[in-house]
Amino acid sequence: MIFFPAIDLKDGKCVRLLRGEMDQATVFNDDPGAQARAFVKQGCQWIHVVDLNGAFEGRPVNADAVDAILDDVSVPIELGGGIRNMETIRFWLDKGVRRVILGTVALRDPELVIKACKAYPGRIVVGVDAKDGLVAVEGWAEVSDISAIELAKKFEDAGVAAIIFTDIGRDGLMQGPNIDSTLELARAISTPVIASGGVSSMDDLRALQARGGDILEGVISGRAVYDGQIEVREAVDLLKAKRA
Repeated sequence: MIFFPAIDLKDGKCVRLLRGEMDQATVFNDDPGAQARAFVKQGCQWIHVVDLNGAFEGRPVNADAVDAILDDVSVPIELGGGIRNMETIRFWLDKGVRRVILGTVALRDPELVIKACKAYPGRIVVGVDAKDGLVAVEGWAEVSDISAIELAKKFEDAGVAAIIFTDIGRDGLMQGPNIDSTLELARAISTPVIASGGVSSMDDLRALQARGGDILEGVISGRAVYDGQIEVREAVDLLKAKRA
């Protein structure tokens, strides 16, 4: 599995939110480029980036911060937040983002996801964010009546590179990931699944490796990395190792 350290951008700074609440942001670094360099120095192979302002406004907002990350590191970047049309998809991929993450638009306009996958094979990821099993959109401000599995199944034959599954109820709380729901989704579809939300310790990573190492593509963590509960190099090495 791949370990993805997360950089969440709000007002040009690296932050973490509690349950996706914009007014519950903790700033961890004023310099996103420097944070990305630190992650690379610690051995990461990918970086997961989210434009939080963009997720709420439906358009790119932290472009300068993303540019700084792209300029400062050579590892692949996956980016989500406010990417809701082909123009924006093309904008980011042309800039050098390796994969774009489509969340709200995957629910609102699934045909766009299918079209984007055809235009950019292997470079489109779908973000499935769930609250009590139901998909949440618009920066988690709205909860739909569609289940996470139901949405993910819509893209089974589209060529989506991966599904990022986040349990909103766990995100930023340092209470551990929802492994049961994550594995339930991973077993219901053929698209690779990346676990996200609540990954707060090396023990959480070991649990994910033990239970899902044969089926999950990777794991995303943010707050635990910034708080020093997860050391990037150790996490990368753990998840790269074959499950015992």
